[in-house]
Amino acid sequence: MPDSDLEDTEALYIGLMSGTSMDGIDAVLVDFAQPSPKLLGHHYQPWPESVQHTLRQLSLPGDNEIEQMGLADIAVANHFAESVDQLLRQTGIPAHRIQAIGSHGQTIRHRPQATSPFTLQIGDPNSLAEKTGITVVGDFRRRDMAAGGEGAPLATGFHAAYLASDSEFRVILNLGGIANITLLPTDATSQVIGFDTGPANTLMDSWINHSQQRSFDAQGDWAASGEEQEEILQCLLAEDYFKRPPPKSTGPELFNLDWLAQRLPTYDSYRPEDIQASLCALSSRTIVQAINRYAPDCDRVICCGGGTMNLTLMDQLQQGLNATVETTARYGIAPDQIEAMAFAWLAKQTLHKQPGNLPSVTGARHAVILGAIYQA
Repeated sequence: MPDSDLEDTEALYIGLMSGTSMDGIDAVLVDFAQPSPKLLGHHYQPWPESVQHTLRQLSLPGDNEIEQMGLADIAVANHFAESVDQLLRQTGIPAHRIQAIGSHGQTIRHRPQATSPFTLQIGDPNSLAEKTGITVVGDFRRRDMAAGGEGAPLATGFHAAYLASDSEFRVILNLGGIANITLLPTDATSQVIGFDTGPANTLMDSWINHSQQRSFDAQGDWAASGEEQEEILQCLLAEDYFKRPPPKSTGPELFNLDWLAQRLPTYDSYRPEDIQASLCALSSRTIVQAINRYAPDCDRVICCGGGTMNLTLMDQLQQGLNATVETTARYGIAPDQIEAMAFAWLAKQTLHKQPGNLPSVTGARHAVILGAIYQA
C-alpha cells in the first residue's frame, strides 16, 4: 500500500481530465520529482459522437438512466485506457514507471445543493487499472462532499502550490464548460478562496450545437458576428446562483438549454447569433463581476481551459478587468493541460497521504485525503 514516505526519486504521474464541456479527454504525463512539475507529454482524444451524446443525456434526468450509466461507465474507462496507452507510446515511457493515474472521471451529475448533496463521476477506475496495469486514484470529489464541502473546485490546491506569487495578487481563471476562479493573495498565510462563477463555454457550446450543429464557436467568431442584447442579459443575470456567496459550485445540470428556455421563453424572436453574443457576454460579465467583487485589487488574471481559445470572450475579459489578463502558457503550462496536471498532482497527494482539498474553497469542515486507490 502506498505510504507517506513513498520515494520520489521517480515521481511520474498521469492525469486524466474530461470536464463539463464534454469535448474529449486530456491525458498528461507529469514529473513531480523537482520543485516545479515538468510536463513530459500530452495526448488529447475527442469523445466519439455517440459517447458524447450519451454523456450529455446522462447529465440531465431521463429514462433508463441506470442502464445507460452502467454502459457509459465502462465505455468511458475504456477510452481513458486508450488515452493512457497513446500517451505512453508517444512519450516512450513504460507503464511500470508510472506511480499512479489520477482520473477525474466524467461528471454526469453534481448536486451540492440537494437535500442530501451528491456528485457522480463515471469511468470505472477498476477497469482502468486492469487495462493499463497502473494504480489508479479516482473518485476525488465525494470525500470532500462527505466532509461538508461542495466537492469542487479541486484544482485550486494545484494552483496554489505552483502558481502563487509573493509579489503580486493573482487570480487563476479556468474557462471550461463552467468558469471557476482561484484567488491567490501575496500573503502565503492568507486563505485561498475559489469557486465556480457560472458558465464559461457550456451555454455557448450548447447553443451553437442546437443552432448550427457545431461543437463549439471557434475563436468566438459567431458570437462576434452578433450583437449582445441587454434585455436577454438582464433575464439571464437574474439567476439566483450569481447572487449566492461562495463556497459554491455548479455545472451543466443548471446551465443548459432548458435553463435558457425557461429564462428566455421568447428566444425564437432573436437572431441566433445575437443570442450567442449575449451568452458570451453573460460568461464574461459574471466572471468580471466575481473577480471585481472578491479580488478587486488583483494584479494578474491567469487563464486556462478551452475558453482561452475564444478570442471574443478573452477580449471582453480584458476590457472588463483592471488587471493583466494572460494564459498559463506564459508559465510553461498549455492552457488546455493544467486541469489534467492538477489531477495528476491530486493522485500524488493521495498516495502520499496528503490532503487535496482546500476547505476555504470547497466549504468542507476540514482538509481531507481525496479519492480511492485502485491497485494495479
